[in-house]
Amino acid sequence: MYPTVAEVLALPVVRHGGPRVVAGAAGLDARVRWVHVAEVADIAHLLKGGELVLTTGIALPDDDGALTKYVGELAGVGVSGLVVELVRHWSDRLPPALVHAADEHGLPLVTLSRETRYVTVTEAVNGLIVDAQVAELRAAEQVHETFTALTVSGAEPDVVLREVARLTGDAVVLETLAHEVLAYDAAGADPGELLAGWQQRSRSVRLGERTGYHPATGWLVTIVGARGHDWGRLVVVCAETPPRRHVVVVERAASALAVHHLLAREGDGLERQAHRAVLTELLASPAPSAELVARAAALRVPLTGRRLVGAAIRPRLGGEASPAPAASTGPLLRELAEVTALATRRAKVTALVAAVDDTSVRALLSLSPQASADAVLSRLAREIRQARPSVAAGSTVVAAGTTVDSAAEAGRSLTEAGHVAAAALRRDTEPGRGFHRLEDVRLRGLLHLLGDDDRVAAFAARELGPLLARDAATGSRLVQALRYFCEHGGNKSAAAAAAHTSRTAYYQQLARIEQVLGVPLEDPESMLSLYVALLALDVPTRSGDVDHPAE
Repeated sequence: MYPTVAEVLALPVVRHGGPRVVAGAAGLDARVRWVHVAEVADIAHLLKGGELVLTTGIALPDDDGALTKYVGELAGVGVSGLVVELVRHWSDRLPPALVHAADEHGLPLVTLSRETRYVTVTEAVNGLIVDAQVAELRAAEQVHETFTALTVSGAEPDVVLREVARLTGDAVVLETLAHEVLAYDAAGADPGELLAGWQQRSRSVRLGERTGYHPATGWLVTIVGARGHDWGRLVVVCAETPPRRHVVVVERAASALAVHHLLAREGDGLERQAHRAVLTELLASPAPSAELVARAAALRVPLTGRRLVGAAIRPRLGGEASPAPAASTGPLLRELAEVTALATRRAKVTALVAAVDDTSVRALLSLSPQASADAVLSRLAREIRQARPSVAAGSTVVAAGTTVDSAAEAGRSLTEAGHVAAAALRRDTEPGRGFHRLEDVRLRGLLHLLGDDDRVAAFAARELGPLLARDAATGSRLVQALRYFCEHGGNKSAAAAAAHTSRTAYYQQLARIEQVLGVPLEDPESMLSLYVALLALDVPTRSGDVDHPAE
């Protein structure tokens, strides 16, 4: 907002006087808050700091000690500089004691070789300062309007941070008080460079106030929180001391983020959102970018030099594999995500945890090369089931993918875990270790891995198409009758009991099935093909839809 001493000396009205810097050149970037004309030496006690003092020197002493004291007092109150006209008192040069004292204090000392109308200088500089102050007030008003609108609209954190980056021109990061990066906007810079070693750098920045600038790192930091509950810090990375306008921006942004946090309690927290963003990209990207790896590291989950295991945690809904509407599963999955995150902390394992779809929570465990993946997964499954009654043993499926050694394979492990969890939903028992692997779900697991292959769907349609059409047209339940028959290995009595149907009626249903399909159910190959087709019906398609028969 205020011009520097150098900028004042560059004004035409000052340049007319032939300015020459004779001492304290290093302080020419000091800001000039006001211009003050003062002839007497005893003036320091009337100043507030930031003034550029103009004098003809006519009332200044010639004594070296007095001149040294004069400069020391000016520097002590923080004046920006001293301008002396070489016309009335000193005509060719200033006393060496005056110059030496200014150099010692780093106080810019400037001489004017020609007579200068100081009133014109004060008008020009003070007018410049007033104009800057008005512009600053207008800018502050625009900042308030911008962030008020964002607060009222409940803008997401990434929108708020984008606005901070636009208004300041600098990169901005939202982190937890544990120094985990929740969101950021690199403002056109390299995100990997911005986030590299974030935790270590962030821990070194400690301020004794809610908002402050840390010169050593070039960070403008403000605390984020409301109602006495602080939960994060907003950091603007700026190389120079920020103007007051940027301080207003970061404080208003922090307020908008705090309000959003209060209003979004029914949804995912910022930490889960940040984890979900990384997990989603890992699932979608065959080769994760360096930026994605840096984002994971900024969340304190390193992906390099570690053993990575994907896990899927899925609630049983009525004991069936059919997905419930997203609106009904959303709260349960949010709770399950928080339970899983708590379980990872209790199990002392580093992990990304979030609900990435409408059916399950995914976790990517980052383990040391010496860790036993099975031991960690068993401990994690136990912690999940003991955490809350609503996700107690028997109501939650925990599945794991293959252990991999690189971030490029993390998506494969996560995907495999999801397939295993979906296939395990129809299993009535849990493995002794507490979680499912691909080998536990056997044929169901294979079909889930092949679920996006159109040939699997075509096979199921060929095998069961006529029976599905018959059920749809007449309202019969022949597909379900066939399922009981296959699940009980062809034992008609056991299948009839499971179907809660008399043997006579059930045998009639089996005869009708043979008639519709044109195959003998007693033939082992026929029963195997039909059972595989039935299992294929349980596999969700790429779009997430499942073609289940009426049951």
